[in-house]
Amino acid sequence: MDFGYDARTLDLRKRLLAFMDERIYPAEAVFAEQVAAAVRRGRPWERVPITSELKAEAHSRGLWNLFLTGQAAAAVRQLDPASLPDPPLTNLQYAALAEITGWSPALAPEALNCAAPDTGNMEVLAEFGSPEQQERWLRPLLEGTIRSAFCMTEPDVASSDATNIATTITRDGDGYVINGRKWWSSGAMNPDCRIFIVMAVATGPISDGHGRHSMILVPRDTPGITVKRGLTVFGYTDGPHGGHAEVVFDHVHVPAENMIAGEGDGFAIAQARLGPGRIHHCMRLIGAAERALELMCLRTAGRTAFGKPLAEQGVIQDWIAESRVRIEQARLLVLKTAWLMDTVGNKGAHTEIQAIKIVTPAMAEWVIDKAIQAHGGGGVSQDFPLAQLWASARSLRFADGPDEVHKRSLARRELRKATT
Repeated sequence: MDFGYDARTLDLRKRLLAFMDERIYPAEAVFAEQVAAAVRRGRPWERVPITSELKAEAHSRGLWNLFLTGQAAAAVRQLDPASLPDPPLTNLQYAALAEITGWSPALAPEALNCAAPDTGNMEVLAEFGSPEQQERWLRPLLEGTIRSAFCMTEPDVASSDATNIATTITRDGDGYVINGRKWWSSGAMNPDCRIFIVMAVATGPISDGHGRHSMILVPRDTPGITVKRGLTVFGYTDGPHGGHAEVVFDHVHVPAENMIAGEGDGFAIAQARLGPGRIHHCMRLIGAAERALELMCLRTAGRTAFGKPLAEQGVIQDWIAESRVRIEQARLLVLKTAWLMDTVGNKGAHTEIQAIKIVTPAMAEWVIDKAIQAHGGGGVSQDFPLAQLWASARSLRFADGPDEVHKRSLARRELRKATT
């Protein structure tokens, strides 16, 4: 179904679907074998050869940096116009494409240079970075030759409240000194990761809680950085995507020109970064749920239990019907949100961004869970993608802000409308 997409979107969808059929899906087994071999060598996060091959192919097909929209795209066009589509896509156009990549989230997003956390980090550098920062770090990220990490969450505080962040940044002569401990620093385990974006708070007396936050660029090889370990997600390393690291910053000194925008701008930058990231995750989750539903239909149509095909069992039919309804509802809300981001901006779409972040991971988790149940033991094995899809959907119910925080904020907005 084309959902009324414009001609350009339909053309890109056709090209991307061909790329998925011709290159991505056939590469999934190769990818799994190469990752397993890397794990046996003790290097679970290294980039495997098939990923580089797919990136080169996607680039040659013009399926590259599709995620860049709005102000970020305008800034990138000033730096490197050949690195993104001409003209850049809208959020609504990209939504139709990101959904397709969600059918193979371990391969397709990175192949298109549209994988987190690099997407959000590129947007930060495009919108807030200095020309020198853009030349040094944004350009190679746009080219896909390096990876990056985003260091915000901390193990010792409730990071859902950004005012709790304890990592400090202190002015020291011609630079800054950073001290603290982060975890769930996505991308940091990848050997190709060259730059961290670190969120920290000033040590001086500043009255505004959010005004204490700054974001600063920290090259991975800076003395004082210790990448202690990679955290697993329900047992998955998320390698070679880049993993999720625990990182210690012990008197890490960086020059003053590494500050992004200005001191105290970190919270506003984080809000600008997280909005697009949330909708990108939701776009891909629609695709993950669609793949789970397709696998559930195929499995139940080809298996017999208690004298008839599983697909003829009432409970299975209920799961299939309910899955279709839930997917369609979530997709329409995601598309509405993308359209609002294009027409009234991220701030104007704030309520809808929160709504899709609440609804879509829960929807995908439910659909994938039913597909797992229909597959029996196979559903939780490595022979099908369902277990890893479920783990990803479940973790997104707290990544980029937990459900409860989004519901709290959304409810307050509704209450203000009713009482003013």
